[in-house]
This record gives sequence, C-alpha cells and structure tokens, in this order.
Amino acid sequence: MANPETPSAVAAALPRLTQARAPLTREVEVVDEHGASSRVSIPAERDLTIYVDRRELVTLMTLGAQPELLVLGYLLNQRLIESAADVESITVDWEVGAAAVKTHAGIDRIEERTAKKVVTTGCGQGSVFGELMAGIDSLQLPDTRMTQAQLYALVDAIRLQESTYKSAGSVHGCALFTLEEGDQARMQCFVEDVGRHNAIDTIAGWIAMQAQLAGARVFYTTGRLTSEMVIKSAQMGVAIVVSRSGITQMGHEVAQRVGLCAIGRATNRRFLCFAGAQRLVLQPGLAGARP
Repeated sequence: MANPETPSAVAAALPRLTQARAPLTREVEVVDEHGASSRVSIPAERDLTIYVDRRELVTLMTLGAQPELLVLGYLLNQRLIESAADVESITVDWEVGAAAVKTHAGIDRIEERTAKKVVTTGCGQGSVFGELMAGIDSLQLPDTRMTQAQLYALVDAIRLQESTYKSAGSVHGCALFTLEEGDQARMQCFVEDVGRHNAIDTIAGWIAMQAQLAGARVFYTTGRLTSEMVIKSAQMGVAIVVSRSGITQMGHEVAQRVGLCAIGRATNRRFLCFAGAQRLVLQPGLAGARP
C-alpha cells in the first residue's frame, strides 16, 4: 500500500477540476477629453454562483481566470473544508455562471456556519462568514526569514510581470513566492482578479492542488493588508506578506497576534515593515541614499 504522505498518494486524493476559462478583458469604445473616439480594454467582470452539494452558497464577482481554484481556495479560507481532499470535484459552467462543488461527505453544520456574514472592506466579494476569526490563535507559522535583497527581487519580479492591470487596469494582483539561496525570490503563482480576496483565494486553491511545494513562502498583494488578508495568508502557511499598499489597524493587530511579518508601501527600494520586523534581515546599504 502506498504511503499516504507520498506525492503520488496526495495527487490521487485531489479533486477533479474542469478547466473553464473566460476572456479576462473586453474592448469598449471611449471618448477622451479632446472628443476623440478610440477603443480600450477593460476587465471582464462576471458573476459566479457557488453551489456545494446542490446547495447555493454565495455569488462571487470575478474575472474568471482560474475559477475552479478560486472556488477551492474560497472554501478553504472560509474554513468550510479542511483540505482539497474533502472535495470530489468542482465543475464550472460559464453559460449559467455556476460552480458545482461535490464533496465526499458533505460539510458539517453548513447552514449554521454560513448563517452569519460579516461585511468586509473587500472588493469583488463583500462578505465573509463569521467564523473566519475563530481559531487564529492556534495558527503556527513557519520560522521564515527574508533578506532585504530578496524583498527587492520580489518587488522587481512584480514590476516586470505581464498583467491585465497593465493593459486594462482596475484589477488587483497577488503572487506567491518562495525564497531561494543567493538572495533570490521565485514567483510560483500570479493571479489577478477584480478583488484581492478572489486573488488570494485562487492562490490558496493553487497551493492546495500542489503535491509538493518546497521553500519558505512569501505572499505579495497590490491591495491593502486588512485583517482578512492577514488571516488568509497565515492560514496558507505564509509568515511574510508584502503589499504595494498599506495596512489597516485590524490587519496590524492580527499580524502582531499571529507573529506575521507585514510589509507595506513596497515600491522600488522603499518599504515600511509594520509588524514582525524580526523576520526581515535588513541590508540598509541596498536602499541607496536616504532622501
């Protein structure tokens, strides 16, 4: 009998996913300040209703780049399932705008656990189920350290990444990096969506589908670090998060509570470490002259 911890055994337990894709942008006609007409690309936002074992759960607004991973990551980050192995299949049909999730044994107390919703600051989602904060004190983060040079390598990789934002704007981007020797940071997954929560949920789904993922993990987002973003990062086993934007008071409090390193306003050579500075190996000489 195969060892259940081997990659082949893990892969065998993963759910079956369709590969439904949708165009990320569409062209529309615009008129500029000079009265001239032209055509530009805009994000192709669409609604996706999730059904779990034929029970309607929630409707998400999304670009639809990797909807199956979005659904899987959403269920994981809402703590409705423990792992990808709880799910038998996820089928997405864009003709009806629906994602059908079939679990192996159902979701325990699903009506009770999804009855209370909390309005969030997130775009593209809008609410989370009330149990998201439960159990965060039990989260054990890995002993991750990142050098300032690795941080700069990460920010530079994002700058060079081809993206929907560059062609159409109006979307958030998230990425998962692993830290490597020689002060390098390797991008493992890059996702864009109309909301940062959709993007991080998609990355959570991507992680869950990997038989193996070696290396210390760092999460990057273009959006602000709210409490939900910090909690979801910690749930993914990420001890360091980097944002092009800032952090909220609750995001800061949760980061300190779970021991997560939160770095914000990271552009070019500048950044602010709001929490968990002990995880950042500073190399001030790389920052250049202080303005």
